[in-house]
Amino acid sequence: MRNNVKTITIIGGGLAGTEAAYQLAEHGFNVKLYEMRPDKMTPAHSTGFLGELVCSNSLKSESLSTGSGLLKAELDKLGSIIIKTAQETRVPAGNSLAVDRQALARQLTEIIKQHENIEIINEEIKDIPADRPLIIATGPLTSDSFAQTLMKELVSEELFFYDAIAPVISADSIDYNHCFFKSRYDKGEADYLNCPLDKKTFELFYNELLDAEKVPLKDFEEASVFEACMPLEEMAERGEKTLTFGPLKPVGLDHPDTGDKYYAVLQLRKENKKGTAYNLVGCQTKMKIPEQKRVFRIIPALRNAEFLRYGSIHRNTYINSPLYLANNYRMKEQDIYFAGQITGVEGYIESIASGLTAAYDLIFRLLLDKQLNFPETTALSALQRYVQEYKNKYTPSNFHFGLLPRLEEKIKKKKLKKEKLSERSLKDLQRYWVDNYENRQSSR
Repeated sequence: MRNNVKTITIIGGGLAGTEAAYQLAEHGFNVKLYEMRPDKMTPAHSTGFLGELVCSNSLKSESLSTGSGLLKAELDKLGSIIIKTAQETRVPAGNSLAVDRQALARQLTEIIKQHENIEIINEEIKDIPADRPLIIATGPLTSDSFAQTLMKELVSEELFFYDAIAPVISADSIDYNHCFFKSRYDKGEADYLNCPLDKKTFELFYNELLDAEKVPLKDFEEASVFEACMPLEEMAERGEKTLTFGPLKPVGLDHPDTGDKYYAVLQLRKENKKGTAYNLVGCQTKMKIPEQKRVFRIIPALRNAEFLRYGSIHRNTYINSPLYLANNYRMKEQDIYFAGQITGVEGYIESIASGLTAAYDLIFRLLLDKQLNFPETTALSALQRYVQEYKNKYTPSNFHFGLLPRLEEKIKKKKLKKEKLSERSLKDLQRYWVDNYENRQSSR
């Protein structure tokens, strides 16, 4: 084994840590896996099992016209133990991969326990171990003591203790006849896409925002909600002027060609460099998903909006990954990896993906003596690039098709376009994997 590395330490036995532990153990590494449960529980978990799902039993759609379907397909192609176990413990859910949560966690725990190369240590880690390589996968509910240690020893700024997420929509779904590019007061480049509302439309939007069904926050989440990330609907409860003097402020956003003034303006900001996705600025929300679609589509420019990511607000502990992480979730200038939601990936599948990517980066480096570079057309690559390169104020994200490079051909039908993106991703991943992993393994 290159560099004489025989043991790898992982902190956290959630989805990311469990996936990483299995992949490394299967490649001959000894793994020390630390998980504080059941000795110390989190406010969300109910068992001491590894890989416990806490919010839902769904791993989302398996259709290749969805981002979750593509990401699962890529993980399955690379031998994800969690995807395999999920398929074995699935329950009927149409085109979605839903599981028996207890059965999934119990089966994963047994697989890891029985692996001859894995040692499970049930204790809370409060200090950074000296062991290297090290994978930190402590999740969105990282213990307070370990979070303080991270801030003291590894990161120079505070961790984020809240997750205020605004929706992201596909650029192709925007009605450009009802919006215009402009910066406020024409200062700087016209980086924002402005969606104007007249008084009648704003009042409809405002009233529906107040009446929409919301997701109630849990007790342990309420303490994480600060003034700076207040949900849009809570701002609205303070009066409509809170919106028109706040996130929907029209001042300085007269139409650049006609000079028209508006009662309110919702701004959109590019979510990525290529402009395939846009963020609804200041629209963090706890509205239920069907309500988000209904209410935001009242805005004329968004009447056909295709949501790539829905808004949410809940407690989350994550680092400012673009500041600290390089390729494949590895820390800059240190042999430490972060994986799972502590990196800012959002969702079950994304957490699995980050754990698998970190593990294979180590496998490629230490066993194959080469760099892991998934093709940029793949979901696995796009997700880690988002974490590494995001330029705006960093917020967690699921994988969505807006993170992938555009197709060379122009396809109008949304479903077909996504299926083509998935087809390209899986072909490129297969080619890369055969050339750089399977052929190298067979020659060893």
